Amino acid sequence: MEKSTLTMAEQIALVVSAFEQQRTGHPPKSVNVVLGDETLVITLHGALTPAEKALARTPAGIAQLQEFHRQLFNNSSDILRREIERITGVKVREAAAEVETNTGTIVQVFTTGTVVQVYLLARGMSADAWSGSGTGG
Repeated sequence: MEKSTLTMAEQIALVVSAFEQQRTGHPPKSVNVVLGDETLVITLHGALTPAEKALARTPAGIAQLQEFHRQLFNNSSDILRREIERITGVKVREAAAEVETNTGTIVQVFTTGTVVQVYLLARGMSADAWSGSGTGG
């Protein structure tokens, strides 16, 4: 696909994947980008290296890994903010990142000061199921 035919979400996903590869030397397996009103949530699946997964086997290792990724994100997120602003045309006012060590998922949230709760489901859902009645089954 040519860049001009990509949606904003696809452009952001490509930028984030390349950014993660450059920043850590390890690309995520996949990147999801979701916009809800003023909140942009980027989820990097399979973003941890085998060494990081091994470190995450102990509570101390988990804490160390989470702090490492928070600091890494805080120290380098300005570049990503500028790219998001370039793609969307909207200024990013706030950003945070969290690591889910069991699955190797990193969630990056760009928001406007709201509280954001992110729930990673055990499996994907079809668009038809999501727009249904909401009763599980």
